[in-house]
Amino acid sequence: MKRKTFLLLDAHALIYRNYYAIPNLTDPEGTLVNAVYGFSKQTLNAISYFEPEYIAVCFDHPKPTFRHEKFDGYKAKRAKMPDDLIPQIALVKQVVEAMGIPLFEVPGYEADDLIGTVNARVENLDRQLLTVIVTGDQDSFQLVDNDTHIFMPSRGKQKGDIEYDSELVKKKWGIAPDQVVDLKALMGDTSDNIPGVSGVGPKTALSLIQHFGSLQAIYDYLETHPAGDGQLLKGALLTKLLTQKDQAFLSQDLARIRCDVPIDFDLEQCRVTGYDKNQVIALFQKFGFKSLIASLPQDAFETSVQEALF
Repeated sequence: MKRKTFLLLDAHALIYRNYYAIPNLTDPEGTLVNAVYGFSKQTLNAISYFEPEYIAVCFDHPKPTFRHEKFDGYKAKRAKMPDDLIPQIALVKQVVEAMGIPLFEVPGYEADDLIGTVNARVENLDRQLLTVIVTGDQDSFQLVDNDTHIFMPSRGKQKGDIEYDSELVKKKWGIAPDQVVDLKALMGDTSDNIPGVSGVGPKTALSLIQHFGSLQAIYDYLETHPAGDGQLLKGALLTKLLTQKDQAFLSQDLARIRCDVPIDFDLEQCRVTGYDKNQVIALFQKFGFKSLIASLPQDAFETSVQEALF
């Protein structure tokens, strides 16, 4: 029997992904709407495919996050949002609100943290639900378990959409989902400017996590074996680990998605219900998204007519 689904959309990741994937798409007035179109299309495709019982969208807040307070260099090397993408964020929110989808956005936190928090609340409220996170960001892999999957829409060389469960994450990364933050603690993450342990690359980091199981286990071992093990933990690597312990645990903390953001969450408020289809059609016509209108879910009137006929 197919499990009921809570569809959780990572707006920030999908918006950026589509901004770069769909160039030069403008509305009838010449305004760039490529990210809005891509987000809308992927949202409708996911709704059609999963037929969710519940749905929500999480956005990044423009203000700095608690991670910036912990580490000044967090995301310091990332280019600022392109000028022609900034106004599209508000347009995406118009689409979300017109479709009646609950929206979460909290100062000081990223969309990932809101996703982690909503997912944790859902797991506590209804263990029968499967949460499917729609994103293009692999950071969310750390959330995958028996009750949480990651759905990545196709892009570039990726052939077809991919739904990641624990086994598929392990096949891709070589470790379990809950070990992803430990891997990043060692090798860092250049996209977010998370330092990791300087000089420790992905292969070495993977070997260490596969062998010891976690970052904490590595340092527990070094507490009683400061000279290393003579195999993995030796020479320059041993010195790096011993001298950069604080940096390793800081990196782990920066990489970990928070699941305890203070939000007002009501599962029933996220239940998929009727929406004003005419409002969405008007919005899509304004943007020039006529091809997407046929993909819109039935509204209450269409559903009642269908039920009366059959």
